[in-house]
Amino acid sequence: MQLGIVGLGRMGGNIARRLTRAGHTCVVWDRNDAAVKELAGEGCVGASGLEDMVSKLDAPRAVWVMLPAGAPTEETVAAFAKLMASGDTIIDGGNSFYKDDIRRAEGLREQGLHYVDVGTSGGVWGLDRGYCMMIGGDKEAVDRLDPIFDCLAPGLGDIPRTPGRDGLDSRAERGYIHAGPPGAGHFVKMVHNGIEYGLMQAYAEGFDILRNKDSAELPENERYSLDLTDISEVWRRGSVISSWLLDLSAMALVENPTLSDYTGSVADSGEGRWTVMAAVEEAVSAEVLTASLYARFRSRQEHSFGEKLLSAMRFKFGGHIERPTGG
Repeated sequence: MQLGIVGLGRMGGNIARRLTRAGHTCVVWDRNDAAVKELAGEGCVGASGLEDMVSKLDAPRAVWVMLPAGAPTEETVAAFAKLMASGDTIIDGGNSFYKDDIRRAEGLREQGLHYVDVGTSGGVWGLDRGYCMMIGGDKEAVDRLDPIFDCLAPGLGDIPRTPGRDGLDSRAERGYIHAGPPGAGHFVKMVHNGIEYGLMQAYAEGFDILRNKDSAELPENERYSLDLTDISEVWRRGSVISSWLLDLSAMALVENPTLSDYTGSVADSGEGRWTVMAAVEEAVSAEVLTASLYARFRSRQEHSFGEKLLSAMRFKFGGHIERPTGG
């Protein structure tokens, strides 16, 4: 199947690679000419711009926009809307605010264009592991693109099946779902990232407590010097709190037990804020997710070991770089 891909950064480039390796045809473009040339050397079809990309795709066309939320995505979707024809599909695979998806879909529908939003999780590991995808859009467009989503998804793998799922939609077990109409995919991904904040904060605070068990504030006979590298490793094996985030934490601690390469100044990419906003709109109590977001705000003023672990996890799963301290 053909697919145009705009934005060849940490995830966009690997999405193109995964599809190309499986036999799909990807027409790619990025403002960075070197990224286009690199992928063209790996079997993709390079384009010189959006118009050239559209000309190289057969109708009904599909283009995947993998750019930062906000103006870059907004402007690119608007440009494609002028170049594409009725029956074509524009996919936003980034982290747009779901209300923007609803607005865009309504405008494009008037032109006969389909709009699909894909909340995409997998970070820098997606090329090999696959991408968990939460998809919004009309059924016709989503079903037509199923070969793309099925290829990008992790597949069944070796994860045990959940008892009782016989007869239910098998796509969820393969790592992707059609969540609902336009905006639903990004809404589910938004809440996913809000939960991610809370999980990461729990690990960060727990390891901070472990690290400070040798504090001079404690009675001498209550002080322990604990090996966080070994603790993170043993928790990975049979513990009820094992997870991929714990795996990434263990990797970071093996590489640098003091995490001195990380500042502890932790960024937030928007989805955590939007999740808290949604909770307010729905009058849903979300104490943990809200507190984890506020903790990131505070981390930019003073930094704890736990916040360095947050930085380490963000770098490990998403390639998010927060400046090292050099000490």
